[in-house]
Amino acid sequence: MNLDKYIDKRLEKENISKELFWKGYEDFKIGAFIKEAREASGMSQTELASRINTTKSTISRMENHADDIKISTLEKVATALGKQLKISIV
Repeated sequence: MNLDKYIDKRLEKENISKELFWKGYEDFKIGAFIKEAREASGMSQTELASRINTTKSTISRMENHADDIKISTLEKVATALGKQLKISIV
């Protein structure tokens, strides 16, 4: 079964719209990018939290359920990780 068919089947089974699914996927990608960059830098969630003046649970929440993160927060995370935040509209 290809991925598109699998997704369609899951959406039908769970009664979720495609729009809601893809919104969740975009949120997941942001969190995955944060986690990947943090781990690549060798930093723990606690250390990153300290660097951006927040809590470990906030970092965990961003990595695992990244909906509604402010751009200013993403910029702080990027800077703390020695990265640069780039946003594009395509």
